[in-house]
Amino acid sequence: MKQILLFVLFAGLICWMMFSPIYKHVLIVRQAVLQQEVDYLLEVGASGSYGYIGPVMLEQAKSRMEAFGLKRESILFEVKSESGVNATNPSAPLPRGTGLSLTASYPYENLFQIDRLIGISPPPANGRMKAFGMKMSEYVP
Repeated sequence: MKQILLFVLFAGLICWMMFSPIYKHVLIVRQAVLQQEVDYLLEVGASGSYGYIGPVMLEQAKSRMEAFGLKRESILFEVKSESGVNATNPSAPLPRGTGLSLTASYPYENLFQIDRLIGISPPPANGRMKAFGMKMSEYVP
């Protein structure tokens, strides 16, 4: 009986040790893709040519992230301005010096379920990884 218990415990531990690096790499890549896209959208959106991050830009960003394996419908963006003005309106870009912030989020999608083998509880089912950035608008009317 002790041998069976020992086998089950070691099998769980070996399983976790084999697959743990794989899902952590997936997590790191997803986080990096989110942050890269946030940085890119802020660089383009806050430039002197735009002064906003519009819905078309966000859809293009979703397409680029979909190429990395993220599900388009699960990607959420939140665009805000420091002044409280709508930061997604192309007809009213943010003037120079106004802060433009962008948050992108994506669900963990059960990446941490294998941690249960060693007693670590995974994040909640509705938990999301997030990337955030802020940049000052450079748009001059």
